[in-house]
Amino acid sequence: MVVFLRNKLYDWTFFKSTSYEFPLICVGNLSVGGTGKTPMVEYLVSFLKKKHQVATLSRGYGRDSKGFIIADLQATSQDIGDEPLQLFNKFKDITVAVDSDRQNGLNLLKKSKPSIDVVLLDDAFQHRKVSAGFNILLTAYDQLYCHDYVLPTGNLREPKSGAKRAQAIVVTKSPEGLSHEHKSSIIEQLNPEPNQEVFFSSIQYSDVLMSLTSRHSVTDLKAVRFTLVTGIANPAPLVTHLKSIGLDFEHLEFKDHHEFSKSELELIYSKPFVLTTEKDFSRLSSETQSQIYYLPIQLKIDRADAFEQLVDSYVKQEIS
Repeated sequence: MVVFLRNKLYDWTFFKSTSYEFPLICVGNLSVGGTGKTPMVEYLVSFLKKKHQVATLSRGYGRDSKGFIIADLQATSQDIGDEPLQLFNKFKDITVAVDSDRQNGLNLLKKSKPSIDVVLLDDAFQHRKVSAGFNILLTAYDQLYCHDYVLPTGNLREPKSGAKRAQAIVVTKSPEGLSHEHKSSIIEQLNPEPNQEVFFSSIQYSDVLMSLTSRHSVTDLKAVRFTLVTGIANPAPLVTHLKSIGLDFEHLEFKDHHEFSKSELELIYSKPFVLTTEKDFSRLSSETQSQIYYLPIQLKIDRADAFEQLVDSYVKQEIS
C-alpha cells in the first residue's frame, strides 16, 4: 500500500519528477532482479553510439564508494560496482557514471561531459524523482510480472500496475523459435496499454571462452571437469545451456552481487579451471589467476528493426 500510494502521489504530481531536455532512456523492471538489464543496456549502447555520444548512469550497486563517479582506467568494482565496470571494460568510447541520486548524477554528468546527447538509466524504473522520456520494462519469460505479486508474497518491487509507465515491454530470456500463437498468448496475459509495444528477446551464448590473456572453444570444456561460479540473480539459463551441450561441471552458486570473502576466493582460485559470468569476471579475474574464464552473451531481439526504430524515433524527436 505504501508503494502504491507513493506512485499515485507521483502520478498526481504531489511529488515532483524532474524532466530533462535531452534523450533519457530508462531500462528497468518490476521484479527484484534477473531480467537481464545489463545485456539490454549493452544492446542499446551498441546501436546508439554509432550516431550519438552515449552515457550510462546507475546507482553502482554493491560498491564501497559514495556519490558521483565517472569510470576511468583505475576504476574497480569496489569503486563503481560490477555491472558498470563490465560496461566500461566493454565500451571504451562511452561515459559510464554512477550515483545513487539520479538527479544529482544527471546534473553532474551533463556538466562534466556536455557533449553527451543520450543517457541510459540502468535500473531506475522505480526512481520516480527522475522522469525518463522513454521507459523500457523488462520481464523474464519464465517469471512474467503479470503472474507475480509484491514483496514479500512475490518478487515485485511495486504493483504490476506500474507497468503502465513503460513505452516498450521486452519479454527477456525467451526460447528461440516461439510461435506467433505463443507470443500472442503472452502479450494477451501482459495486457499492454494501446500505446505500448511488446518485444521478445533471447540470450545468445558465444562459442568462445574469454580470459585476460587467452581464449578457448566451449567444446574444449568437454575434455575437463570445470567449476562454474555465478553471482547473478538467475543462473538457471546459463546452467541449462551448458548442460544442453553435454558439459560436466560443479556449480558454486552465490547470490546476486555477492561480495566474495577471502576464504571463498581461496576456494575459487584453488580450482584448476573456472568458468564464470562476464559480470562476475570483473571481480574475480586478475593477472595471477589465468584459469578464470567467462562466457560472453549477446542479446537478440525479435523484430529488432522495429525496436531500434522505436528507440531511435524517440531520440531524434528529443534532439530536434
